[in-house]
Amino acid sequence: MEHQSRMVRKPGKSKLRELLYNFRYRCGEQALRSFVHILPYIPNGMTRGFTRLMARTTFIFMRGYRKRMAENIESVLGQEIPDPRERQKLAWRAWLNFALGVLETARVMYFSKEKIISTVVLEGEEHIQRALEKGKGVLALSAHLGNFTLIGARLAASGYPFSAVIKSPRNQRFAKLLDHYRRQIGIHTIAAKPRRQAVRGILQALRENRIVLIIADEFRSGDVMVDFFGVKVPAPRGPATLALRTEAATLPMFAIRRADRIVLRVDAPLLPLRSDDLEASVVGTTALYTRRIEAAIREYPDQWNWIGLQRRDGEMSRADMALIQESTESRPSEAPAVETEPVPLRVK
Repeated sequence: MEHQSRMVRKPGKSKLRELLYNFRYRCGEQALRSFVHILPYIPNGMTRGFTRLMARTTFIFMRGYRKRMAENIESVLGQEIPDPRERQKLAWRAWLNFALGVLETARVMYFSKEKIISTVVLEGEEHIQRALEKGKGVLALSAHLGNFTLIGARLAASGYPFSAVIKSPRNQRFAKLLDHYRRQIGIHTIAAKPRRQAVRGILQALRENRIVLIIADEFRSGDVMVDFFGVKVPAPRGPATLALRTEAATLPMFAIRRADRIVLRVDAPLLPLRSDDLEASVVGTTALYTRRIEAAIREYPDQWNWIGLQRRDGEMSRADMALIQESTESRPSEAPAVETEPVPLRVK
């Protein structure tokens, strides 16, 4: 009887959890709609001041995130930034960068194409033009660095066909709202899941000679082991596999802050490492891409979120658990060391 009663209670509990989940997203949806609606009527200085205030408040009260960021910065940059107070300042600037990015992304929806172009400076446009001339499309390799959400807005404003691979929320209403906002600024969304559908969407976009943005600094469920800030992490093989099989150019792109302006920097193409062994090519190319992302973060450490590293306190991270799950089916490949010139750490 006890076992039967437990079985009866589970569906009710699951239903309640689902109701609370949907209610939370509905509140978030209404808050976002209201914020976007009233934003054009509020002076920019006032909204930036309010954003800084809210960022400071959340930075103080969200102790878990603040602690995690501080631990990651210390474990990676402890020798380069020995003063704990300086590391704390770095964490705060990274937190503020994210908050300002949300505000700037919402504001740009009301900008004309001309204003977007004047607001975000584009460097290295010649790399895009040369790559698109080949007709194979472009893989834009980027990370959660600076204001990465403005990459698509800036390129679309200049007339480049642009798609972004997005991990959509499970709540369909909220996901459709975000897709609608992206369409307003010329960004075509490719849902990251289901994976087969995502691959078809990416291949179709490349066949149409579009730029496809891939954020590649999430190391949770990949199966290629690479070095990232001295930690072995499971990186996804998708970007490297696409580059090798489609011959699309891979261009590193980062929308970073310089003084009081945002600069979208497009670097020269990263050539995939090719060999007779496809697996070895994928592993080596994935390592190359990861090292490029690390170099960009080292150049602008106060513009990365510092949440995405694996834990070093002995507890299981999601990346650790993903690795164990993957290893039950196949052993993850390990990337060889990739020779790159060290990038000096830029600290304000």
